[in-house]
Parts: sequence; structure tokens; C-alpha cells
Amino acid sequence: MNVADLLPRREDYDLRPRTLRADLAAGVTVGVVALPLALAFGASAGVGPAAGLVTAVVAGIVAAVLGGSNVQVSGPTGAMAVVLAPIVAAHGAGAVALVSVLAGLIVLVAGVARLGRVVGYLPWPVVEGFTLGIACIIALQQVPAALGVHAEAGHDTVVTAVRAVVAAAGSASPTTVWTLGAVAVVAVLVPVLSRLHPGIPSSLVAVVVVTVVAELTHAPVPRIGALPDSLPLPVVPGFDVAALRELAGAALAVAALAAVESLLSARVAASMTRTGYRADRELVGQGLASVASGLFGGMPATGAIARTAVNVRAGARTRLSAVVHALVVLAVLYLATGPVSRIPLAALAGVLLVTSVRMIPVATVRAVVGGGRAAAFTFAVTAVLTVAVDLIVAIEIGIGIAAFFALRHLSRDAGVRREPLPGPAEPGDEHIALFRLQGALFFGAADRILTTVLEGTAGTGAQVVVLRLSGLGILDATGARALGELIDTLEAGGLTVIVKGVRGEHRDVLSGVGALTGLRHPSHLHTDLDEAVAHARTHVRRPVVDGTGPR
Repeated sequence: MNVADLLPRREDYDLRPRTLRADLAAGVTVGVVALPLALAFGASAGVGPAAGLVTAVVAGIVAAVLGGSNVQVSGPTGAMAVVLAPIVAAHGAGAVALVSVLAGLIVLVAGVARLGRVVGYLPWPVVEGFTLGIACIIALQQVPAALGVHAEAGHDTVVTAVRAVVAAAGSASPTTVWTLGAVAVVAVLVPVLSRLHPGIPSSLVAVVVVTVVAELTHAPVPRIGALPDSLPLPVVPGFDVAALRELAGAALAVAALAAVESLLSARVAASMTRTGYRADRELVGQGLASVASGLFGGMPATGAIARTAVNVRAGARTRLSAVVHALVVLAVLYLATGPVSRIPLAALAGVLLVTSVRMIPVATVRAVVGGGRAAAFTFAVTAVLTVAVDLIVAIEIGIGIAAFFALRHLSRDAGVRREPLPGPAEPGDEHIALFRLQGALFFGAADRILTTVLEGTAGTGAQVVVLRLSGLGILDATGARALGELIDTLEAGGLTVIVKGVRGEHRDVLSGVGALTGLRHPSHLHTDLDEAVAHARTHVRRPVVDGTGPR
């Protein structure tokens, strides 16, 4: 293990004037975009807007310096807010700091253990289904704030949203009218401004407009409220054995989400910039970022795909842009908490509603559905389970469904067929059965292939069976063992078995399970088909009866 691969290096930065200007400009742009999102995600998670700001600052700087992507922007995200909301409901907001530290340590260990490439095994329909489910939950979480109705903690997101609608419909108070108006203004302004010019910080402008109108009209809408005017000092969260036991499962779920979302975001950034990223270092950086955020009273952080995309499009060249983004949010924390405290919560709800709609484009849904029934089913089940059950459970079941369809596809492609012998026919050839095994000989297909060969030789007068293995692409231990059982069964039935074309990558597994020990003689293992058939013909001419025949 090369520890240096996990540490910062000089080439992470480029301080040439042109690159420096590009990074500074991109950092300011992303900082302006991140401000309302940090406030909104903190409020949505139940830990408060201030925790969102702290996370954007502390985790944003730590992940930028120590992470594995040059353009990744980290901070509070919608998916993390969704995971944290039930934790806050069950254990209180004070538990989030401890969960953040624990989850950060788990992610850190995963990075040191070189588990960064695991995300590459996540099926695309599962990722998109998970994203769609997260988008739906974020939208549902905003319903109470959008209607100006108090949401009771501890209830299912769907149930809470339905109750908020019923309560608002029954009252039709001025607060409901104002909050709905604020949400509508944000929902209209954000896409319109984005289309006018991509450089406009549309979310921030929309929030400012709604706040100014609310202040001028003295609108009866709930506000963010008082915010700290400085960064709090780091404090180790209090804990005991009982607390660790209670929060271990939550920390593991948060760590899994943080790792997956961060690596997915880093992969998206790498594809946008046509550069690479260091997956293991990214986990180390994100783990330390969550630990640092928890010590400062923030929430767990992940790589933020939307803010990372803004960073890239704004011209970011190095990780300095992400550091600048965090410093911009820090400046707001020290200089502008007064005006920020007057922002209506409905404005943040509007920003998150727009964000949820943008999280998964319609074109992506069409592409997944167009990928076949298996992909569409996996996508739909993952999305529904994400909303109705649990994020981690949804990913686990989604992966299981995708694996089932993949194995079924491999099993269908795996097969065996009887082929004619090559070259001119000779007397006795009718007693030679040549079978070609192809595709994947694994646990999902081994029994079927074994049965096919046995049925194909029964009652045919075959004396010699040639098994042609050069067409096998995949061979696992179960398949190798089944092949050994097939050879033993055929030999026990009085047939001579000759094996042709064992591929180099399959020799170890065949030897490991003793699959070829049932062959009568080492000369029954060939690499050339013509030689194998020629050897088979010698056994037909002089059949083995008492053990003295040809070998």
C-alpha cells in the first residue's frame, strides 16, 4: 500500500495567474449557489440552517484539500438530509454531530482499506432509481414548509406531507397563502433566470426577491431565525457505550451514503473534465470532512453533484475553487447573518423543490426504461423502496434485483450443443459425441448444462465424449465442480471422456476442485480439436473393455 497516494500533493494546485483567476471566479460562483442550498438542507435535515452553513464551510475546505478530485465540491446534500431526518426525529438534533464523526471514521477506514472502486459495481438503474427516490423525498419534505404548516417529527415523509395538505386545506390561513406564493415565485424565477444566463445565481436571486418582498409587506411567514455570527469552536461530541450502540446502525447507513454519493459525484466530475480522480483518497478526504464537520457541530458531508457541476461549468481548474467556495460561505456567516436570518423558510422550500425536479431529467428516466424490462423494473423498485422503506434497504434490494437479472442473462447465454466432428467422416464416428460448452458455466447454469450432456449421450450408442471448453467465457467453482461430476458420471457409465481447449484462466479453478482427475489418462486433455478427435477415434476402434485398450 502506497500511503502517499492518499495524501495531498503539490500538483493539486496551479498558481499561475490565469488558472488562479479561473479558480477564484468559479469558487465565488459556487459559493453563491451553495449558500441557499446549505441553509435549506440544514433545515430539511432537522438540525437547523446554521448546521448547514457550518458543514459547507468546514467539510467544504477539508474535503477540497484532502479529497481525491480536483474539482469536487462537498457539503450538505439532499440525500444526506433525507437520511438524517429520521435520526433527528428518533434521537434528537444533538445526535447528528456524533453520527457525523462515527460515519466519517467509517468512510476514512474504507478509504485506507482501498474500497474506493466498489462504487463502480453499482448498477446504473439502481443509482438512477435511488436518485429519483431521493428527489421525491426531498419534494415531500418541503410540503409542510411550502404550506406554512408545522410538521410533527417522527412520522413517515409521505404521511407528514399528506397531513400537511389536509391541515392547510382545512384552514386556508394567510400564512398558507403567503408561503404558497413564495414557493411559486422561487419555482418560476429559478428556471427563468437560469435560461436567461447560466452565470446568474438563480437560486440566490430568487431567495433575495422573496425575502425583500416579505420584509416590505411584513408577510406572516416563518423565517430562518437567529444564526450564529461566527464559526463555533470544535467540541468532541459526548458519547457513551449505550449511545454508540444505538447510533451504530445510523452511522453505518450515513457512511454508506456518504461514500457512494461522493464517489458518484467524483466520477461525474471526472467525466465532465476528462480527467481522473483517486477514489480511495476521495474516501479519506470525505471521511475526515465529516469528522471535522461533526466536531464543529455540523452534519455529515458528501460530494455534491449539482454544485460540482456548477464548479466545472464555471471554469474551475484545481481544488482551490472548492476552498474559495467554502470561504465565501464563511464570509456570509461572519458578515451577513442578520439579513440571512430573515429569509422565509418557504423560499428555501421552493429552492429544494426546484432542486428535486432537476435531480433526475426526464431523458434519463426514458433512457433507463428504454434499457429493457429488467433495467426498468430495477429502477422502479429502487425508487419506490427509497421513498417507502429506507435508502440503504432500497440500494441493497436494487443491487440484488440487478444481480438476479444479470445472472439470469448469463444463464440464458450459457449453453451446450452437440456438433459434428470436423473433417471427412470416418467409420465409427457415430460413436463419438462432440459437445461444445459456451458462455458461462457457473452456479446458475451448471446443473442445466450437465443434464443436457447426459441426456444427449443416453441411448445414442456413444462410446467417447469430447467436451470442447474453449468457448467458455466464465467458469466458477460450482461450474468446475459440475464439470468434474459430469466427467465422473460419464466415465462411470463406460464412456471415455476427452477434454479439449481448457483456457489458461480456468486451469486454476479446475485444478483446485479436482475437476479433471476423473479423466482416465493425462493424454485425454488436448489443446487442438483435430488431435482430440483423432484420439477419440482410437478409442472407438479399440473400445476399453478390460482396461487393456488404448489410452
